This record gives sequence, C-alpha cells and structure tokens, in this order.
Amino acid sequence: MNRKYLVLAALIFVSAAGYSQKLPLFEFGPKVGVNITKIDGQPFSNEFSYGYNAGVFAALRLTNRLQFQPEVLFNQYTSKTDSSFNHIFDVHNVQNVKLNYLSIPLLLSFSPTKVLSFQAGPQFGMLLNHSESLVQNGKQAIKNGDLSMLAGAQLNIANFKVSARYVIGLNDISDVSNSNMWKNQGWQLSVGFRLL
Repeated sequence: MNRKYLVLAALIFVSAAGYSQKLPLFEFGPKVGVNITKIDGQPFSNEFSYGYNAGVFAALRLTNRLQFQPEVLFNQYTSKTDSSFNHIFDVHNVQNVKLNYLSIPLLLSFSPTKVLSFQAGPQFGMLLNHSESLVQNGKQAIKNGDLSMLAGAQLNIANFKVSARYVIGLNDISDVSNSNMWKNQGWQLSVGFRLL
C-alpha cells in the first residue's frame, strides 16, 4: 500500500516540476511517420497495412496545460482486399488499395506534465488519388472526403515530439451503391521536430 502512495507522490512531484518552466506560446515544425491502417468493411481484409504520413504541425498555448495543435499532413492509407472483392466489383487482381489524402487534424492537447500530452480532435481529409484499378464501370469507388476522429498521446522531449494516435473514420467513404459501409481506421505514429 505504501508503494502506491510513493508512486502517486512521485507523479505529483514530476508534474509540478514539469511546469516550473512554461511551455512556449507558439511552436512550429515538420513531422514524418508511419500509418498502420485498414479499410473497415466488406470486401476488405481485416489485416492492417503500412503507409506513411508527412507534413507540418503548429501548436498554440491556450493555458499552461492546454494547447491547440493544427497540422497539415499528406497521409497514405493502405488496405488489402479479401478474395470476394474482384468478383463483387468485376475487376481483376486488386489486392492492395492505396488512398492518398491531404489531411488537416485539429487537435486539443492536454499536458499533465511538460513531457506528456494527451491529444484528441477531428481530422478532415481530401482524397488526392487512389489505386487506379479501384473503379466500377469507370466510376470511382471512394468518396473525395473523409472525416475521422483522432485520439492518442505525445511525448515532448527537447525539440522532438513523438506521437501515437488512433484514427477512426466517422463517415462512409464508399461511393459505390449497394455496398457495405467502408471506414478508414488505424494508427498514426510520427516524429516531429520543433523549429520555433
């Protein structure tokens, strides 16, 4: 029982010590990372695939513990189809699907300590292009926009920001009639470097 109180006291001390110096009022820098994603829905495979993300972040301090962190990212989401995909859509050899988005996450970042932040907020995505074979009778199968929710954590170590976030799609990205709902989901892992 004493061990729990010792750990709690240590956490309070670290939290207080972390705020002996204030966070910067404004931050800006580049970031890059990996996406581990899938399209949830039939006829897509349930396994995750790898893509990447790259862009810039900014952060505006609202209070000592709260920041607004907008970003502009190029996000590549990948997924795999299951064996029924080619029969349903009358296409051949479509196994890997790549969706490239210009994404704008708008995150609220809460920092219990200077080193750790918890983040959540919406992400708006505009489809730039996708696998050219992902069509049905010449029509695109994926909608041009995506709305997602992000939640995760970020480590702030010197000028580096290391983040891990879960992405869950809120809208149906399928543009094909009579299909199941398709939603992006997965993980965004990234490292940013604060220039300002």
